[in-house]
Amino acid sequence: MTNSDLSPAAKNDLIAELDTKEDQFEKAANLAAGVQLQVVADVAAGKSADNAFMAVPGQSFNITARFSSRSPLEVVKIELDLPSGWKAEEISDVKGLGRSKNVATFRVTVSKDARYTRPYWHRDDPERDAINSIDNPQDVTLPFSPPPVRAHAIYAFGRRQGIARATAMVKYAGDDGRQLERAVGVAPAFSVMLEPGEQVINAQGDSGCKVRVSVSSNSSGAAKGSLHLEIPAGWRVEPASLSLEFRERGDKRESEFTVFPASLREGRTEIRAVFNAASKGFSEGYSVVTREDLDTFYYYQPALLRVSIAEVKLPKGLKVGYIMGAGDDIPTVLKQVGMDVTVLGAEQLASADLSPYGTIVLGIRAYDTQKDLAANNKKLLDWVSAGGTLVVQYNASVGDFNKGNFTPYPATLSRARVSVEDAPVQVLAPDDSVFTTPNKITEKDFEGWVQERGLYFMDHWDDHFKPLLACHDPGESAQKGGLLRAQYGKGTYIYTGYAFFRQLPAGVPGAIRLYVNLLSSGRQ
Repeated sequence: MTNSDLSPAAKNDLIAELDTKEDQFEKAANLAAGVQLQVVADVAAGKSADNAFMAVPGQSFNITARFSSRSPLEVVKIELDLPSGWKAEEISDVKGLGRSKNVATFRVTVSKDARYTRPYWHRDDPERDAINSIDNPQDVTLPFSPPPVRAHAIYAFGRRQGIARATAMVKYAGDDGRQLERAVGVAPAFSVMLEPGEQVINAQGDSGCKVRVSVSSNSSGAAKGSLHLEIPAGWRVEPASLSLEFRERGDKRESEFTVFPASLREGRTEIRAVFNAASKGFSEGYSVVTREDLDTFYYYQPALLRVSIAEVKLPKGLKVGYIMGAGDDIPTVLKQVGMDVTVLGAEQLASADLSPYGTIVLGIRAYDTQKDLAANNKKLLDWVSAGGTLVVQYNASVGDFNKGNFTPYPATLSRARVSVEDAPVQVLAPDDSVFTTPNKITEKDFEGWVQERGLYFMDHWDDHFKPLLACHDPGESAQKGGLLRAQYGKGTYIYTGYAFFRQLPAGVPGAIRLYVNLLSSGRQ
């Protein structure tokens, strides 16, 4: 192969095909002989996927490999396949255990610099980064990086030899009580999770914010350490630090800090949680994501709070009801800046008293996901006619939305969008209260937006609707259907396709101010 006249690309393709065929032939031979190799970590089964055993750098654990077959085979050897720097000591001998079932147990020591089991790509700031960074280029053709602990058994059948391979597994209890298993993974000795991940502080309001930190132990046996927050210069945090103790692996401790900014000047900064134990600092955590059909992977996040200080004037006495759709974090941000927001269930609409609310917001894709909303749309429109303000955000099922006739006057939803997040925005009615009350909106308020301007704009609408903004991607015509407002009876109906569901969690000050103005529309 190496001396062939094939081009390097052709050689790589051929080698990949040959490797695939070799693997298929191995599996076929093992199936024909009834061969099985099971490799299991000798640890207690986890009570759930979240607290199932994880290997920790520098620590040791036992693994048992069991070989069985329906044919008269003889095991030649069983070996572990480990990453560089790991060590394995066999503590049982396969000899003399019989020809139908063979067992080997190993003491495995994880290298101190072992790589955590995590996706080989990441985004430093998921709210703002549109492209992932690749951490392990050698894995780019794989769905995930290969599991770290595997084994193989070489067996003899007459004068021929075969090989069986397996991944080391750990067991845990599923939601229905069944015992499930997943591959052994590597995790930090302590997982540190901080929430919320984004915090908007209103320069017009309270200067303090609460930070909640949870620390989970993967370390075997008792452990202790100190937890603190790294804050910007001049800021203050109470308490300064906390001592935490853990009795055993799987223990979790939750703590709360209060952070006070040095000033309330508009801008962005970061706060990091750090847990110090055994002369090492831990400042990231992971969530376990598992499904039987998709296996298990681990979503890592830095224990980081991204803080945005925004100057936001609020309407007085406005009570907002928010009906969730496909899910977004807008209500959380509105509460952070001081708005009075209540999340309403769509199933409550039929019997709910809507009179306490001055404004009701429909979350993204609300008509797509909440059938009770469509069934009670007339009640919402009647409430608008009586004087309420309804803010409707984008829906993706264009045909269903248009056939539903959910708007008070004819309007046609489209798939038009503006993908460039810094595309110029034209204010079509600068003297309109949407751009003046309670916050003065200027060109600066459209700076710093993330990922996109908006999506699913209207492309046709009745004359009762007034377009308020226009923007477009390079080389395209102006899109004016991203923000429409209509007076309906005594109330106000607003449709917006602008991507506030991205901007508010990212702490974009101008988008927050404009959104608060939309909620205030009709309240002057």
